Amino acid sequence: MRCLILAAGQGTRLRGVAPSKPLAQVNGRPLLEHVLRLASAAGAAEFLVVTGYEAERVEAALPGLARRVGRPVEAVRNPDWARPNGVSVLAAAERLDGAFALLMSDHLFDPAILAATMAGHRPAAALTLAADYHVANPELDLDDATKLDVSTDGRIRRIGKAIQGYNAIDTGIFVATPDLLRALRESQAAGGLGSLSEGVQRLADQGSARALDIEGRWWIDVDDEAAWRKAEAGLPAEPA
Repeated sequence: MRCLILAAGQGTRLRGVAPSKPLAQVNGRPLLEHVLRLASAAGAAEFLVVTGYEAERVEAALPGLARRVGRPVEAVRNPDWARPNGVSVLAAAERLDGAFALLMSDHLFDPAILAATMAGHRPAAALTLAADYHVANPELDLDDATKLDVSTDGRIRRIGKAIQGYNAIDTGIFVATPDLLRALRESQAAGGLGSLSEGVQRLADQGSARALDIEGRWWIDVDDEAAWRKAEAGLPAEPA
């Protein structure tokens, strides 16, 4: 399966570690390399990386990352990188003609999460999102996390950072279809800001966005220096 990785954001809260967040070193390797390796271990076969802030620096690193990971890695540049992350997804739209994995360049995870999400994606669903139901986990930054309200049959009803009555957390690990691209375009046409969550909410309103329980597996959003230290301590030395 093709894998799209969003690496266009500015990453201001990790600026003390590295000027370019995707290239911040975690246990001697760039964040982005870890994501590529973990996704490859889960079964992703080729990669598109959406660049934006510090695009030249990130793009210059990609050939070396591709050699080390042993998978094709290509760049897609988002000139509107300062806008919300759904715009970065749409920057790669012409390269996404079937189901694809969607990851964040600053989210590290047990490869079994992505493997289970790819295996568990239903053909009739527009999108499957890996969801962490352990909302009481003290390792989570609930102030920054994107929350989910999921029905008992796994349908996503609501998504957002400020929703009430949530029962799961968005891990930033998706399997999506081109229906997500349509939903993002429709959301923007209706006055949305262009966030990925707006597109997911539109699909949720149509009953075609589903959640898959990660069953307690490890993941982390490396969004600041505290999370970076936790990632260095918790990341497996090498994916299986």
